[in-house]
Amino acid sequence: MASAALVIGDAFGNPPIASSSLGFQFADVTNAAGIQFRHNSGAYGGKLLPETLGSGCAFLDYDGDGWQDILLINSMDWPGHKRQTSTLKLYRNNRNGTFSDVTRQAGLNVEMYGMGVAVGDYNNDGFPDILVTCVGQNRLFRNTGKGTFVDATHTSGLGGRSAFSTSAIWFDFDRDGLLDLFVCNYVKWSPDHDVFCSWNGKQKSYCTPEAYHGETCWLFHNRGNGTFEEVTAPSGIFDASSKSLGVAMLDYDRDGWPDLLVANDTQPNKLYQNQRNGTFKDVAVEAGIAFSADGKARAGMGVDVGDFENSGKPGVAITNFDNEMIGLYRSTGNGIYQDVAVQSGVGLASKTTLGFGCAFADIDLDGSLDLIAVNGHIDDTVRNVRNVGYAQPPQLFLNNGKGSFTEVGGEAGGGFNQPKVGRGLAYGDFDRDGDSDILITTNNGPAYLFRNDNKSGNRSIRFHLIGSKSNRDAIGAVVRIFHGGTMQMRMVKGGSSYLSQSELPVTFGLGKRAKIDRAVIEWPSGKTEEYKDLTAAREYRCIESKGITPSPGF
Repeated sequence: MASAALVIGDAFGNPPIASSSLGFQFADVTNAAGIQFRHNSGAYGGKLLPETLGSGCAFLDYDGDGWQDILLINSMDWPGHKRQTSTLKLYRNNRNGTFSDVTRQAGLNVEMYGMGVAVGDYNNDGFPDILVTCVGQNRLFRNTGKGTFVDATHTSGLGGRSAFSTSAIWFDFDRDGLLDLFVCNYVKWSPDHDVFCSWNGKQKSYCTPEAYHGETCWLFHNRGNGTFEEVTAPSGIFDASSKSLGVAMLDYDRDGWPDLLVANDTQPNKLYQNQRNGTFKDVAVEAGIAFSADGKARAGMGVDVGDFENSGKPGVAITNFDNEMIGLYRSTGNGIYQDVAVQSGVGLASKTTLGFGCAFADIDLDGSLDLIAVNGHIDDTVRNVRNVGYAQPPQLFLNNGKGSFTEVGGEAGGGFNQPKVGRGLAYGDFDRDGDSDILITTNNGPAYLFRNDNKSGNRSIRFHLIGSKSNRDAIGAVVRIFHGGTMQMRMVKGGSSYLSQSELPVTFGLGKRAKIDRAVIEWPSGKTEEYKDLTAAREYRCIESKGITPSPGF
């Protein structure tokens, strides 16, 4: 970081942020941490559509030791073009800043054309299970609790379905204490039905999604006996026009029941309102989130939800194609959203980028959610077209707490803003120092782990929720903290971003505060619990109906 303050402003008159006052720096610790991974898209020159989309990543505590492990999804060579063996990678946290590759020991060294990942304890045994979405058959790996996984795809009832699946999410839509599963599907595609597209009429190029018919998403209800029943049609989710890439959960109408927001590529986004009777209704058009401000369907890729205004109402970010800008939606109340990307400072800064993964996280621990986005084009032949490259810098938009964001990726350090063909993005506190670290995947390239080094003295408070009547992961729980007349809100959520999943514990930045006045937890079961005078720089383990236990401190 430069010793002199470099003032960064934007075209909208938002207050500048000086680089010397960022209060944190990223450090690229990928190699030092032992993360040695390279994504294989299978590209051999045939320009097959799935090669453009990359794969996702996740932070998860697969062995239950309280430290976040890392999962990186991989694809594979196409049949008839075999050159190498490539599998996903599971890295166990060694609790000293390094990780060990335990893929083989865990029984996950399986080849598949993987796309996305969703992590959730679907059988409530205390150990997170893994759903990998694929081109072809999705795979469910059940955690045995002994450091290994078994393939439960067919015994669970998820087998026998082949599609081009992308993001997925575990959530308890009927609030029965069991995690259900929602899977996004992109388009109707197979190698045998690949469409010939060309920019010059001669050479094959990657098609846009307009060349293919859409595909419905899937919804699976957890029966509670280790099996699932598909309820796509009776739930009202069925929609063969969708071309879905990202999904996030939220309680958009604040009725205590989880709703779903789906980012669609060249089709209107979907906002599935939970009708509380096992069915959903798409209210995206009425809510103002289906289209851009000028009424067009954009190329939605990634999506995340977070209360970036500390208003008690969830806001939304959706990444889109280049020349389309990130959609940043604030809730105006009464179930209506307004795209404030331009006036917030996010719009113009993201207009020339093609965004994929995105996430709200309080990177500088000042009490306001910031926005991270990773970018990269879909075709390396676009180099220097409209000043848009194939590899593009990730972006970090710092929230000034007053509705404005400033892009500071270039000042964040660690090579964070070096151009990458970015795809997946997740955050998690892998070193247990109280702030959010960043994990990024690239298409046909390496993964990156950025450690967040907080230099400001800002504190945080974290909550790790464990359900008893609610699902054990407490997915869908809402935590609110109150201090000095202000309020912050976080939801425990699976999915979101793009093909990825962040850690389940929630982090609140507190600035220089030494404690909070109170925390209120609304469990998915409907139970509410309140705790007062909690000390900062702690992670609190909260068990539904049994109280909380603080960690020794960060």
